[in-house]
Amino acid sequence: MTYIVDHIPRSNPYNRRPGIGMSPTTITIHNTGNPSSSASNERAWLTNPSNGRQASFHIVVDEQQAIECLPLNEVAWHAGDGHGNGNMRSIGIEICESGDYGKTLQNAAELVAKMLLERNWGIERLRRHFDWSGKVCPRLMYSSGKWTAWDRFKLMVSRELDELKGVDADLENVNVEVNDKKVLDGVMINGISYIPARVVGESLGAKVDWDGKSRTVRITK
Repeated sequence: MTYIVDHIPRSNPYNRRPGIGMSPTTITIHNTGNPSSSASNERAWLTNPSNGRQASFHIVVDEQQAIECLPLNEVAWHAGDGHGNGNMRSIGIEICESGDYGKTLQNAAELVAKMLLERNWGIERLRRHFDWSGKVCPRLMYSSGKWTAWDRFKLMVSRELDELKGVDADLENVNVEVNDKKVLDGVMINGISYIPARVVGESLGAKVDWDGKSRTVRITK
């Protein structure tokens, strides 16, 4: 995958590049919401005179390339939370929906893993647009009331991160079934199966909550 740095100018209208310095603490994942748009199209949209939106993002990725549209140490308007930690402390990555979406997802997973490694972060630093503003985004990672594909994406990133770290792990895919119905693919690492607690818990009709402060998963039924 080609990585291109093509920052929009500070003079861009609608304050899409406010030039506010940022020390990011998380990476936020989005889908573009446009099934026919490429990374270059999304970059061009930021400077299109007909675009009257204030929204912006740091990086957009498709099946062929990733384009850095704003410096990663500057604020972008992508999280829908005003001056909250989504906009002010998070790097926004848009995943295109056009073309070979599987390849695009793989490119995104590789890119995000590299960014996590560079910052000495783990996948606990990943966020959805949904986490900041409640918007159902990344929309292609949500289906039938569940974020199953989001959990799969985080597993993809985790594998790529382990590979970059040189972790010698024996990885295998495993099927996860609840009441005889397949709900997702998990991963087996060195003989131990890892599956998202939320997916399994909600498949059994339980409520699953994450307390980030105490790093606690609570499953209640």
